Parts: sequence; structure tokens; C-alpha cells
Amino acid sequence: MSDRDALALDFLDSIGWGDAHVAPLAGDASNRRYLRVNGAKAAVLMDAPPERGEDVLPFVQVTELLHARGFSAPIIMGSDPQNGFLLLEDLGDDLFARAAATVDEGVLYSAAVDLLVELQTEAAPENLPPYDAATYLREAQLLTEWYVPRAGRTVDSAQFDALIQAACAPLAGANSVVLRDYHAENLLWLPDRQGTARVGLLDYQDALAGHPAYDLVSLLEDARRDTSAELQSAMIDRFVQATGAEPTEFLAAYATVGAQRNIKILGIFARLWMRDGKQAYLDLMPRVWAHLQRDLAHPALGDLRDWIAENVPAPTPEILARIRAAG
Repeated sequence: MSDRDALALDFLDSIGWGDAHVAPLAGDASNRRYLRVNGAKAAVLMDAPPERGEDVLPFVQVTELLHARGFSAPIIMGSDPQNGFLLLEDLGDDLFARAAATVDEGVLYSAAVDLLVELQTEAAPENLPPYDAATYLREAQLLTEWYVPRAGRTVDSAQFDALIQAACAPLAGANSVVLRDYHAENLLWLPDRQGTARVGLLDYQDALAGHPAYDLVSLLEDARRDTSAELQSAMIDRFVQATGAEPTEFLAAYATVGAQRNIKILGIFARLWMRDGKQAYLDLMPRVWAHLQRDLAHPALGDLRDWIAENVPAPTPEILARIRAAG
């Protein structure tokens, strides 16, 4: 038994769950892991090691915000912030990615869009850090730091930085709650609940105050599953009509946020292999690249599109083999 496992069992014992059965549930792209805990009832243990840069307090703070608004974030049943443990309500296994096999996608995605509309009726609270220009740039630089060199290219990163800064400048100052990882493997279908409470929420500890298009992009330009052009168009229209956003401006912002996000993801997925040994994310790169190309087709992004076309190779089988070999 590892020291971390022993700490987890001590935490469970301290809150009266010492006799529960613990089994691995899932991990994610971070250093967190999750375990299902079966005692008098089911719960989920979040294990977020502080020594690996994790902190449960942002998750607690955003959970309180979501509960105050009536959304279905898991109830926190026990906590040990010092050691990085939370015992959470078990919202089940019916992730949108699985539920879509039996529930109409339009129903699922409409509920998810309606939640975003409702979430954004109020400005982000002051304790949420801003999704500012420096953050957009720092995230986008993951492309030139991790993906491009391993793909065998040398580029003028200063030119790239300037293009990102210019493209993202119109996004500055937006102040909506942005959950950031709002996609089909972080959303749970809870059909016994009503309205937007039917959408269970996970993995929102990195929430920021930013542009309202971000989570819609995260939902529709999913790195892990395909969404049809028809579904994307219908959900964008649903969001625009419900929020009263000016369509032309919103579509430009949607494309810009999408491009920045997909650029970042290509860098993150390369890093997950090169630094953390998580190879499966490389297989998702072609889908992310396709999302990026659609975003870059927007007229507002012409200069960035030209730079990417000239300097960044697509994640073809040959390029992916090069990246695997570099790892």
C-alpha cells in the first residue's frame, strides 16, 4: 500500500467511512484520481495530491457557487484540504458520452446549453480569477513549446505570440463564469431531476471569469467525441437566441475562443505524452486539428490561419509517429 493510499484510508476512517469498500473509478489529464467508495451508500473520493500541485479549495469554492445557483454539482460530504481529499456525492455513471447511446443528443445538448445560459445570467463572482490576455497567451504557447518542436518544426514564436494577442484582444473584459472543461465526459445525465438540474457537473475546479463562448465551444468542439455540424449549428443558435447575443460578434468570438482552445489542447496533449507518459491523448489530436481548421476559417482569423498553415504540421500518422518516438 502506498503512502497516499494509507492517507486516503485514514481520511475515510476519520469521517466514519472506515469500513467502506474502495475501488478505482477514473483519472483525468491532471494529477487527480477518483475512487468509488461503497459504504452505507455510494460516494466518490477525490484524491488531489498537494505535493503534485493539486489543491481542492478551488473545487470547494466553485461547488458552493454552483449550489447557490441550484445546479447539480456533487455535495461535499467530507474534506481534508491539507492532504488533498474530498468525499463527494456519487452522481452516477451516466455521462453524456454514454447517455447519448439511448437519449436523443438534442435533448442532452439542449439541457447543457440551457445550463450555460442560466449560469451566465449573473456576472462571475470576484473570487474567480480572470481569463485575461496573459492567460490566453500562456495557454496558446503550449503549441509552440510542446507540439511544434516534437513535430519537427522550428518557428518564430514571437510572431505567433503577437498573432494570438491580436486575435484574443476582443475577448478581454468578458466576465461570465467559465467552467472550462464542459464536455460530454464531464457532464452527467440526471433525468430524475428537473430543468438544468438534470445536468450533473464535474471537473470545474479551474473555473475562471471569461467569455461566454468558451464553455459552448468546449461542449460542441469536443476533443473526445464527434458532434455533427447540424447539432453544433442548432446549439449555437439556441444559445444566441436565449442570451440575446449579437450573432455576428458572437460567432467571431466563438471562432476565436475555439481556435485558442484547440491550439492549447494540441500543446497539452503533446505534453501529456512527453512529460507524463499518457499516450492515449495523441490519438485525439486529429479531431482537435479538424476543430481548429473550422475555427480558423472565420474571416477574423485570417492572419493566424495563414501562420498556422505555414508553420504547424497537421497531426498526420507520420507526425504522430514522430511525436511518439520523441517521447
